[in-house]
Amino acid sequence: MSQIGSYSIIVNQAKKSIDMSVKGTFTPQQAESFHKDYQSKVASINASNFILKVDCKDMNIITQDMLPALEVSFKMYKESQFNKVEFIIQKSPVVKMQLNRIARNTGLLNSEVVEV
Repeated sequence: MSQIGSYSIIVNQAKKSIDMSVKGTFTPQQAESFHKDYQSKVASINASNFILKVDCKDMNIITQDMLPALEVSFKMYKESQFNKVEFIIQKSPVVKMQLNRIARNTGLLNSEVVEV
């Protein structure tokens, strides 16, 4: 059974990072709330000096239903022009491949999937 989606977005000025955590599976409404919160947090910084760290360890496998919202998220990460974007995942070849494919398809070229 899928875990209901949740997220947190923390601006860490000292480390020049935005520490994000995404869990479970998002509904379209949750994805929209996430996008608004993300834009609000990123507007307060100069993103080109920051690293975006996205903790995806508790994110569910990406389904076709989730794909459009994830593509919007990745495009926002690209438009924010972070110095680097890191997706942190549990060791999972499937999730790694999915995230890399979405990054490639959206032009997010400064991203890396880190398995822990």
